[in-house]
Amino acid sequence: MKTPSRRGNKKENHPREERTFMLVKPDGVKRGLVGECITRIEQRGLKIIALKMIFASEKIARGHYPGTDEWLRGMGEKTLESYAKYGKDPVAELGTDDPLKIGKMIYGWNTDFLTSGPMVAMIVSGIHAVDMVRKIVGKTLPSFAEMGTIRGDYSVDSPVLANADRRAIRNLVHASGDPAEAKHEISHWFSAEEVHAYKRAEEETMF
Repeated sequence: MKTPSRRGNKKENHPREERTFMLVKPDGVKRGLVGECITRIEQRGLKIIALKMIFASEKIARGHYPGTDEWLRGMGEKTLESYAKYGKDPVAELGTDDPLKIGKMIYGWNTDFLTSGPMVAMIVSGIHAVDMVRKIVGKTLPSFAEMGTIRGDYSVDSPVLANADRRAIRNLVHASGDPAEAKHEISHWFSAEEVHAYKRAEEETMF
């Protein structure tokens, strides 16, 4: 029997074969939105080349994020922007306005969230896969995500509420932000043997 080609496919670097990572988080799984997420990906003409349900350990969940001081500060700064927008005092709410310290809090909350229930991880392949999947899922903060995106249609959470409750934002999904992030996340969550290559019937007519 002929075995399916996998990660070693010579076409892997072709623009049509760009890869990205998408994760349906515990809230998305519990709300029964896995099928909706897959449908939106496939309707766009993108291919799912790896798919599995997982229950992440704390080590695996923490390794999903860069965890660098630069990344932590960025998380903290985004939170401070939201606090300013909604007239909230971060010192009163969180005990600090230091973006690095806030970022470390969020890192812990995110890790707790990713280990709180089963998730569905997938690798998506196709032309401009990184940008296309980001467009499909919508902006990270649900209040800024456009209607028609997964987060814009199904999530109403905000960092102000999440931080007040000392938890991660329930924004249903994660999608890699750039090719470098995608490369790290794909290798972090999947082995080479779990990745498959195939051709969708309509590829030649779509692009």
